[in-house]
Amino acid sequence: MAARSDQSGSGGKRRERQSRKPKDAPLTRSENMSRIRGKDTQPEMTVRRAFWAAGLRYRLHDKRLPGNPDLVFPGRRTVVFVHGCFWHCHEGCSNFRIPKTRTEWWVAKLARNKARDADVRAQLKAMGWDVVVIWECEADNARQLAELTEKLKGDKSGKS
Repeated sequence: MAARSDQSGSGGKRRERQSRKPKDAPLTRSENMSRIRGKDTQPEMTVRRAFWAAGLRYRLHDKRLPGNPDLVFPGRRTVVFVHGCFWHCHEGCSNFRIPKTRTEWWVAKLARNKARDADVRAQLKAMGWDVVVIWECEADNARQLAELTEKLKGDKSGKS
């Protein structure tokens, strides 16, 4: 083995500097919230894939209906909303909890979301539509999606 000459002159091991990328500043709440999507979310895509694979065809986000339902089955007069557990207050779910900062503001905002959801459901029912709500935590449950798919496929009118 050849002896390595130390050019640092300190007589010890030479330490090479590694260039590091500076850390990004943490996102502000506003920046973080602006990145949350309203359409084509992961739970919605999971539900859409399951329905499509089962042969169910649908329309997306029909603006002519109250609340712009995520999935619309016009022939069955059925609409499907895929709700996020946090944004729509899924009671008893581990994905839903009130943030610890600005609690009063969040409680008021989420209560408005919940009231708007109830109003939209009532409007759709008054128009003769069946409304199905699938929660974010339920979207990963393949058995539950299969049951809903069979229910929609088996009942052409959408009425149960």
